[in-house]
Amino acid sequence: MTSTTQNKLALAAIVLSAFAVGIGAGFILDDAPAPSAKPKAHDHGADTVYTCSMHPQIRQSEPGQCPICGMDLIVASSSSSSSLAPNEVELSERAKVLAQLQTTPVRRRGDASSVVRLLGRIETSETTQKSVTAWTAGRIDRLHVNTTGERVRAGQTIATLYSPEVFAAHQDLLVAKRQVEQMQSSSDANKAAANAMFSAAKERLQLLGVPDAEVAKMENAKEPTRQVRIRTPFSGTVLKRVATEGAYVKTGAPLYLVANLSKLWVQLDAYESDLGRLRKGQKVSVTVEALPGETFAGTVTFIDPQLDTRRRTARVRVEVDNKKGRLRPGMFAAAEVAQTTEGGKQPLVIPSTAPLFTGRRSVVYVEKQNVGGAVYEARVVRLGPRLDEEYPVVAGLAEGERVVSRGAFALDADLQIRGGQSMMSQPDDTQKGAFDDVVDVQNVERKQLAPMVTWYLDVQVALAADDLPSAKGAAESMANAVAKGASFKRPKAAASWSDLQGQLRAHAQHVARAADIEAARAGFEQLSLATQALLERFGNPLDKDIRLAFCPMAAGSKGATWLQQGDVVDNSYFGASMKTCGEIRQTVPTGAFLKSDAEHTLAPAAAGGHNH
Repeated sequence: MTSTTQNKLALAAIVLSAFAVGIGAGFILDDAPAPSAKPKAHDHGADTVYTCSMHPQIRQSEPGQCPICGMDLIVASSSSSSSLAPNEVELSERAKVLAQLQTTPVRRRGDASSVVRLLGRIETSETTQKSVTAWTAGRIDRLHVNTTGERVRAGQTIATLYSPEVFAAHQDLLVAKRQVEQMQSSSDANKAAANAMFSAAKERLQLLGVPDAEVAKMENAKEPTRQVRIRTPFSGTVLKRVATEGAYVKTGAPLYLVANLSKLWVQLDAYESDLGRLRKGQKVSVTVEALPGETFAGTVTFIDPQLDTRRRTARVRVEVDNKKGRLRPGMFAAAEVAQTTEGGKQPLVIPSTAPLFTGRRSVVYVEKQNVGGAVYEARVVRLGPRLDEEYPVVAGLAEGERVVSRGAFALDADLQIRGGQSMMSQPDDTQKGAFDDVVDVQNVERKQLAPMVTWYLDVQVALAADDLPSAKGAAESMANAVAKGASFKRPKAAASWSDLQGQLRAHAQHVARAADIEAARAGFEQLSLATQALLERFGNPLDKDIRLAFCPMAAGSKGATWLQQGDVVDNSYFGASMKTCGEIRQTVPTGAFLKSDAEHTLAPAAAGGHNH
């Protein structure tokens, strides 16, 4: 690296530091006069902590200079903010104005822009296409249905064939019948032989494909028939006529292609950017130019797993009813797919300016009212593909909560200066975190975590039973248990618990404050991940085994995990509708550690699960 480049990087670092210091000072000092360049010890309380804006790990009880870079230390926290969680920032009204913060409520999207518009064409449903074949070989003497597009009914005669095999078999049947009649006065042996020949002749006709009703008529005929009728066993519309009069056909040769047009397929082309917003089961409104003003309802039944490499589109199949016959295969169609959640509601959305991204992690600041000012909680959320100027919320937020849509970066900078769990201080989720390794704790210390895990399991059982009140009550109890905390002798264990405590409490409160069971299950997904991290680091604190379960259809078919106790899958994301969907992936005995995702192996108990 050249000296010029180093100078530029140093200058950029100084500018960013000055910005962060200015923001932090504005938040902390509020209505106080501007501090001097050299803060004095008596300006703050005895429990004031000082830190470096460039090196938040520096924590001192007195003002001075950073031992690493030499910058003046600034106030990090005081007793007034000791009640805040590590992921929270408190601002007075004046500090909010200085920071120019703006908040926006989390809402459900209901405008026209939430609709995905696609184009395609109408086709016949492959499930209704049938082929009418010749059940015997012969020459086509007459076609009773000559043109495509004609409608036929089941049992209708569509062709007449001359079949030498049927003619010979019928002749043998008539001869055998006459012999039976002639042998009525003969010996029993002769009568038995005649009856056997008669039965063999009937069976031969049946093997040739002659229906039983036709065989019964042939028995009473005076002369062997020279023509046989081919009837269609299906009702529908003739899409294609394969046969021609005078042609010889073999047994099983197709004569007509018939389809029932009461149900049709609309084959739509979806671009890559739209695929993340589509899934099976979505309701679709279809319109065609030939019928202006009319709308036909359909459902997405299939999304092609492969992409057309040339057109960069994937085929999306929609099934529509066409009992009145208004739609015709070959028509061009326009479709609108409404964006709804699995519960049938519009998705929750936040402004595109609200989330902060680091790797694959998305962090938003949620406003929580507090005495004397507002508290802003840094919360990890899961977002869907961007929709115009908004992001759909998959998990982590509830309807009505307010998120910071302007000034979130300033809040995160202030939280970093205070030494909290800011976005910048957390490891990228694509890499191994600072506390991902297991920690050495005594069994007595581990037992402190048992109430929290027990309350989590109560939440899991309640959601699997579709019992929202019990789930919210258990989540509230878990949040209280987490708030009481735990004490560990070893520094690494204490730091690891401090890293987890805020996440566990925030996600438990999210479930406890959920407006409906859908929001509770969204929060439960994040609560499960935090509880799994607890078992990865500290081990199983209970006196019984805990099992890790996985459902591939949860979280919008992206898959999600949860913890439970029974051997049989008890799905908390779907409840009674799909209670046993999923599989048991791992069993964690008492005192053992949950294996990380890279180490997951199927436990013997997995046989009790179900795959869908």
